[in-house]
Amino acid sequence: ECILSGIMSVNGKKVLHMDRNSYYGGESASITPLEDLYKRFNLPGTPPESMGRGRDWNVDLIPKFLMANGQLVKMLLYTEVTRYLDFKVIEGSFVYKGGKIYKVPSTEAEALASSLMGLFEKRRFRKFLVYVANFDENDARTFEGVDPKKTTMRDVYKKFDLGQDVIDFTGHALALYRTDDYLDQPCQETINRIKLYSESLARYGKSPYLYPLYGLGELPQGFARLSAIYGGTYMLNKPIEEIVIENGKVVGVKSEGEVARCKQLICDPSYVSDRVTKVGQVIRVICILSHPIKNTNDANSCQIIIPQNQVNRKSDIYVCMISSAHNVAAQGKYIAIASTTVETADPEKEIKPALDLLEPIEQKFVSISDLFAPTDLGTESQIFISRTYDATTHFETTCDDIKDIYKRMMGSEFDFEEMKRKKNDIYGEEEQQ
Repeated sequence: ECILSGIMSVNGKKVLHMDRNSYYGGESASITPLEDLYKRFNLPGTPPESMGRGRDWNVDLIPKFLMANGQLVKMLLYTEVTRYLDFKVIEGSFVYKGGKIYKVPSTEAEALASSLMGLFEKRRFRKFLVYVANFDENDARTFEGVDPKKTTMRDVYKKFDLGQDVIDFTGHALALYRTDDYLDQPCQETINRIKLYSESLARYGKSPYLYPLYGLGELPQGFARLSAIYGGTYMLNKPIEEIVIENGKVVGVKSEGEVARCKQLICDPSYVSDRVTKVGQVIRVICILSHPIKNTNDANSCQIIIPQNQVNRKSDIYVCMISSAHNVAAQGKYIAIASTTVETADPEKEIKPALDLLEPIEQKFVSISDLFAPTDLGTESQIFISRTYDATTHFETTCDDIKDIYKRMMGSEFDFEEMKRKKNDIYGEEEQQ
C-alpha cells in the first residue's frame, strides 16, 4: 500500500493514506522497542536484562530480503527512495539436505568445492548454468531444442541429466519455488527466475539478497516520504469506521465522524473482510539467539531454505537471519525468523526442522496468519485489495501483486521507464554527474 501510494502520487494522483496503526507498514512493520514485541505476542513480564536496550531492537513481523536485481530494487531506484535507505548484502544462502545445511555455491570455485554434489554432477550442473545464462527468450538460437512455452522444466532437467538433489536445490534455492508444481509447467518462467538469481548474485558476490539497515519498516516509510514530496497526505492512528459505497462503487472512507471522499481505494484484506477469501495460512516464528546459526561459518546474516522434499512436505520452510550488524538487535544478538505455509492441524510441528537448526533459542514468538486474496477485483467497486504476504523470503511475489493492482487501477501495465519520465517532468532532468 505504501509503495502504491508513492507510485500513484508520482503519477499525479491526489493521495490520502490512512492507517489505523500508530506506526508505518501495517502487517509488515518492524517493531521497536523490544518491550512492544513482548506486548504484541502477549508474553508476560518484560525482556530480560541480557537482551540489552529495548530501543536497539527493530524486529520484522514478516521476514523478507530484497533480490539485488529484483523488482523492488528497481522500484526503489526509479523512485529514488534509495536516498532514504542503506542496504547491506546478506552473507550467504544455505540449503538443507539430509539433515545438514550447505552453502548455495555463489562462485564457480565454490561450486567445484561444494559437497552438495559429486564431480560429474558438478560438470552437468555447470553446463546447465551456462545454458541458462545464454538463454534469451527472443533468440531461438539459444534454445537448443527447448521450446520455452511448451517444454516442461522436468524435461529441461532431464536434458542435462541432473539428479534429484540438484533439482531440489535449483528449483527451491535458486528459482525460489515453494512447491514442486513448477516441474510440469513450461520452463520459461523457471529459467528467468534462475537468471534473476544469478544476475543478482553477480552484483555483490556473497548472496543475491539485500536487507535495509534498521529493518524492513524503513521501506514503507521511504515510500510514504516519496508520496509526501508529491503532495500526498499520511495519517497514522486513524480508525476506519466505514467504507462508504454508493451504487456499488466506493465514494469515501468514514473516520471519526468525517468522510474523506475518493474515486479509488487501495487497502489490505483486514479492512474489507466481506470482499476477500481465505486461501491458506502461514506460520512464522521469530527467534532471538545469542549465537550465529551453526554451520553457516558464523555469518551475521543468511537465508536457509529447507526444500519440501527433504522433510516430506508440499511446501518449503524458510529461515531468514539478521543481527546487530543491521541495527535490528542488541550487540551480540541475532534474530532468526522461520516461516512456512501451513499444511496440517499442527503448524508448530511442521516448522520444527527449521527451529532445530537454531538451537539454543533464547526467546520465540509464534504467529499463525490467515492468507487472504481478494474476491472483488475492483472493476465495479473501484476498491483494490492487496493479497496477504506469503511465506516466501523475498519481495518478488509482493511486487507482482503491486503491478497487478496498478494495472487494475490504471488500465495499463506498470512501466518503470514511464515512472522515470514522470519524475523528470516534475523534478526537471536529472543533474549531470
